[in-house]
Amino acid sequence: MNQNKLFNSTRWRLAFSYAGVMAVILSISGIAVYRAMSYFHWKALDRELESVVGTLHDNLEMKLQQPGRLEPIAQKLLSNLCIVGSNCIQEQSLFKRHVLGKINQSNYYVRFFDNSGRLIGTTGDYPEKISKISENEIWQTLKDSKGFLYYQVSLALHTQDNRNWGYMHVGRSLEDFESELATLRWILGLGLPMVMGLVSVASWQLAGLAMKPIYQSYEQIQQFTADAAHELRTPLAAAQATVESALLMPQLDEAETRNILQTLQRQNHRLTTLVADLLLLARIDKQSQAVQRELCCLNDIISDLIEEFSAMAFTSGVTLKYCGQVENLINVVGDSDKLYRLVSNLIVNAIQYTPKGGQVTVFLNRNDNHAVIQVQDTGIGIAPKEQTRIFDRFYRVSGDRSRSTGGSGLGLAIAFAIVQAHQGKLNVQSDLGKGSTFTVQLPLDVTPVKSDRPTHNNIAGFQKN
Repeated sequence: MNQNKLFNSTRWRLAFSYAGVMAVILSISGIAVYRAMSYFHWKALDRELESVVGTLHDNLEMKLQQPGRLEPIAQKLLSNLCIVGSNCIQEQSLFKRHVLGKINQSNYYVRFFDNSGRLIGTTGDYPEKISKISENEIWQTLKDSKGFLYYQVSLALHTQDNRNWGYMHVGRSLEDFESELATLRWILGLGLPMVMGLVSVASWQLAGLAMKPIYQSYEQIQQFTADAAHELRTPLAAAQATVESALLMPQLDEAETRNILQTLQRQNHRLTTLVADLLLLARIDKQSQAVQRELCCLNDIISDLIEEFSAMAFTSGVTLKYCGQVENLINVVGDSDKLYRLVSNLIVNAIQYTPKGGQVTVFLNRNDNHAVIQVQDTGIGIAPKEQTRIFDRFYRVSGDRSRSTGGSGLGLAIAFAIVQAHQGKLNVQSDLGKGSTFTVQLPLDVTPVKSDRPTHNNIAGFQKN
């Protein structure tokens, strides 16, 4: 329970970290998007207003003759133009498709002033109680009594003979502009929490995925520690019991003393073997990418092992055979001692789990890229649900049988670690009651050629690719 709390707490912290980082990134991105949209809207607004003001200015200056006097032609350019002091008659503009048609829209207004600042004419809906207008600034942002914003441009006008006529104000309501930005703010304001909700869920799932291999490794370490302690305790307990029983005897003769020492020797040998296997696994794990590289002839290694374990197979009532290439030698680059241990573990495992009258056959072949070693037996086989676990450390398919042979459950784990250190593959195919086949694939680093059979240290007759 405490372990689950520890990992759940770590998962929560990791999820909060993911979500926090994503919240900062999304917030910065949202602000950047809003600023960018606002900037481009202002730029588009500037271009629109410049176009309208420039077109209006150019068309009016060609018609103005007297300073402070709007010519009748101005009313044709601007519909709804109202001259101060006269009855304003609304007429439709004849230039609806002209850019000046924008002036007729409700979001624009135009005001004309003479040189003394007296209002001459106006068109469009001029805002009420607008903020104070600066006469020195051309571009201004104004606010009316209702809080609506307007963007205004002031521009001087001249007559046809280049006399000062007066000036005009062209303004545009920013209501649609503010509405678009408000919509964008709503989208970002509502979208960010929704996205953060999804990010939080995704962060929790990602944290779980990130913690899964760590949790599995933690469980494996716990299991490994428990199994190692159990395996170490067994010979120590046996030795302790033997010593205690000897101490209880008032007198020991030579035969009894010899039996006690032999028992201690067996338990010490078992303990030494187990510690050596554990150290070997630790070294392989630590130096998996730094395997000793030397030329290794697999033909020689397997031949030597067949000769070495023939007596063991004969004692167990098992036939041990070797089927390999004899003309073309198969050569790999790696650690010969570890490769020797790899194949020996597979052969010993096959002999131990094959009943009397059975057969163990070792095959050696090659394909385009790999040397292939197969150890096939006619033993008890392995259940499908156990085939994924047989390479785990201290795992036994049949505990009673393994203990009767003195095994610790590390043989296949060591073989698997050696194969991985040599960047190869190890897999098993097995049927209950029919036997098993372990297949090792090791990458080929040299090209074999026909030659007399060399020794382990003789590399003549082989060429590197």
